[in-house]
Amino acid sequence: MAAILPKQKIQRDDASKLKIIIVGAGLGGLGAAIALLLAGHDIEVFEAASEIGEVGAGIQILPNSSRVLQSWGMKDALDKCSTKPSQVNFLGWKGNTISSMDFAASAAQYPGTFYWDFHRANLHTCLLDRAVELGAKLKVNARVSDVRCHPSGETATVVLQNGEEHVADLIVGADGINSRLREIMLGREDPPVLTGDLAYRLLLSTKEMLKDPELAPFVTQPQVNYWLGPDAHAVNYVLRGGEQFNMVLLVPDDIPAGQNVTEGNVEEMRALYKDWDPRIPKLLSLCESVYKWRLCIRPGLEQWSHPSGALTLLGDAVHATLPYLASGAGMSLEDGAVLGELFARHKGPFSPRRKKELLDIYQKVRAERTEAIVERGNTQQYLYHLHDGPEQEERDRVIRAGEPGDALAWKDRSFAPFLLGWRCEEEVDRYWREEGQDDKRVQSML
Repeated sequence: MAAILPKQKIQRDDASKLKIIIVGAGLGGLGAAIALLLAGHDIEVFEAASEIGEVGAGIQILPNSSRVLQSWGMKDALDKCSTKPSQVNFLGWKGNTISSMDFAASAAQYPGTFYWDFHRANLHTCLLDRAVELGAKLKVNARVSDVRCHPSGETATVVLQNGEEHVADLIVGADGINSRLREIMLGREDPPVLTGDLAYRLLLSTKEMLKDPELAPFVTQPQVNYWLGPDAHAVNYVLRGGEQFNMVLLVPDDIPAGQNVTEGNVEEMRALYKDWDPRIPKLLSLCESVYKWRLCIRPGLEQWSHPSGALTLLGDAVHATLPYLASGAGMSLEDGAVLGELFARHKGPFSPRRKKELLDIYQKVRAERTEAIVERGNTQQYLYHLHDGPEQEERDRVIRAGEPGDALAWKDRSFAPFLLGWRCEEEVDRYWREEGQDDKRVQSML
């Protein structure tokens, strides 16, 4: 297998080094920190919470994201806490097999890459450790109330809720789907878009599962399973080397207005799946408590960056997607990789005009792709939740035949290479402009 070589940290003098503040210490913010540290810049990460950590359960990392993470020198650390499932299975809601895909065969089309499953906290810890190792400074209890961009574009000032002010050459807003920095940049409130779905997320201990002959194979033969049913679907896979079992149930949203996460009623959750594949009610009988999460999206922005070139956004703050392609975090990591590549290629110094040019390239590289991912996530919602009947039968036929539009998107030949074969450097090459290149081209035309 062709190994993906880690990037080496660029050494810069003070004249060519930027001071960058990243707002948000989630997966996307830490990824951007790593990429920009490798590019040779000084990075401080601000986190509103009192400690830096990650909530949630499992996360799937696809080949495109595994390429990025390995390029940041993280393969050995990630191997220690990952599970590599053998295949993904698509099932009807009653348990009938629709189709499967072998993960190793799929990843082999993108040499050096993997399908990895993690507990989000483990992935987050690995990113945090790598950022700190590279020199990131971290600041907690740092809730942002405002950002002031200097008219010249030289700097921007982050104003914290406690009154502190911090000046940087560039601010990166990685503060998630309910982004404060997005609203500051737009100058207005801008709530995310409801999708009509919510997620029950639960982690089960595998000890009890192993006692049941019907459930034990979920643990002993690690695979990813999707059940597709009327208005709902379910996903599960093993975490932490078989210690835990991650299960996500996707159902119609009934969370009261104004809330995004709330404690769920276990009995209500079980009732929604009582007539499904008998293994699902068995699994849910092992669950004692659960939370439910409202699923929202952000379809994109006309401008990702402030006109000054001193503030930009990434990840869910710009393009939050339904989790139905397992690609939300992956898109955030790709955003960070592109920022890092752009701010590595320019050797400096960084004039306000040059920062703006680089951020314009950043948006050109990322906008069309991330909008396509959000749109395909919406399509997956429709395909996964069909009621039994002619449309569902045609969906299953297309999956089995492997035709374009395959609901098992990772093997959809009209989509999978676009999603999984992404390479940061090649994408940046398509749009890269040296400083003054456009001016020279205009002069040559005069």
